[in-house]
Parts: sequence; C-alpha cells; structure tokens
Amino acid sequence: MNKTVTSCFGYQQITTLSSAQSLTIPDKNPQGTAGTPTTAIIRCETQAVRWRDDGTAPTASVGMPLAVGDTLVYDGDLKKIQFIEQTASAKLNVSLYS
Repeated sequence: MNKTVTSCFGYQQITTLSSAQSLTIPDKNPQGTAGTPTTAIIRCETQAVRWRDDGTAPTASVGMPLAVGDTLVYDGDLKKIQFIEQTASAKLNVSLYS
C-alpha cells in the first residue's frame, strides 16, 4: 500500500529502551497547526528491538523483531505501539507524518 505523506509532525530519537517505550505523539506540527500524525517511519540503529501494538508491552524475547538497519513504516494506532531493546544500547529514529 502506498501512502501519501502530506505533513511532517516531527522527529524523535528514542535511546532509553531497557523497558518498553511508546512514541511521543505531538498534537501540532512544527508550524503549530493542530492535528494528529498517522504514520511513523521508524529506523533501528545500534541494536535490534522488538515491538508490539496490541496493547501488551513487548519483552526482549517476545514481539515483532526489528533488526539494526531495518525501517518500519507504521500506520496503525501510533499511541499503542511500544518498543524494547533486545540487547542494551538500542536506538530508534522516528519521523512522524500525516
């Protein structure tokens, strides 16, 4: 499925992933216009992570794996997705769009 990205809602880097972490979802874009992002582009760096979006926190051994260098384009419920590192020092780079 191709999705048209129309408006950037910001960037975040998540470096504390020793416990399950959610995305920080802004309610305005960088220009101050109210709205809600609907798509996240998530790139895994340094160590692999796992994610879940079913309301249950992932663990280091349970959840969908995301390997170092992989990119996840996620357009589900951005408030439900959570991440955890499989090995210490994982990092995620996230760009949010509507």
